[in-house]
Amino acid sequence: MDEILPYTSLKRSTFYYQAQRINRRKNKDEELLKLIKEVKSKHPCFGYRTVTLKLRSQGIKVNHKRVSRIMRENDLSAHMYNKQRRKYNSALGPQGKKAKNLLHRRFDTHLPFQKMVTDVSEFRYGNKTQEERVYLSPIKDLCTDEIVSYSISKHPTTDFVVKPLDALIKLRPKLNYRMTLHSDQGVQYQ
Repeated sequence: MDEILPYTSLKRSTFYYQAQRINRRKNKDEELLKLIKEVKSKHPCFGYRTVTLKLRSQGIKVNHKRVSRIMRENDLSAHMYNKQRRKYNSALGPQGKKAKNLLHRRFDTHLPFQKMVTDVSEFRYGNKTQEERVYLSPIKDLCTDEIVSYSISKHPTTDFVVKPLDALIKLRPKLNYRMTLHSDQGVQYQ
């Protein structure tokens, strides 16, 4: 050290102080690592936030960033995530030809059966597994705000969407004007 220190602007006391500080930090980190490993052995799915809370409940004052760093350095990070449940998105899947938007957000009408809207909605029940879902496809008249026809199914297929359309065609009276059906153009409508 005597040969290197003159070439740096570092004083001998500063060098030894920093070296000692690093050793103290390593010792404290090793103690904390043992405690983290104890918690992780009992609860392997715990992430750094939950481990921090567990340590604090044992009376250990520790910052979550320190726990996160130690867990990351020792490959103790949680590898299981609570994935958000995916919401139904009718736009997923192969994209077909899209029709022009004829309504352009002009939803007001005074003529029944002139402007109709439809969509597919997903409803979950029970434990929210794939089998515990029901899909609803209503057709609404924008003049009367009534649901004119609808279909309920366990799977959002094209046939499921066509059923209320068939019912609408049978139900609709003879019109002197064009009826427009507006949808979000999800995969069932393309």
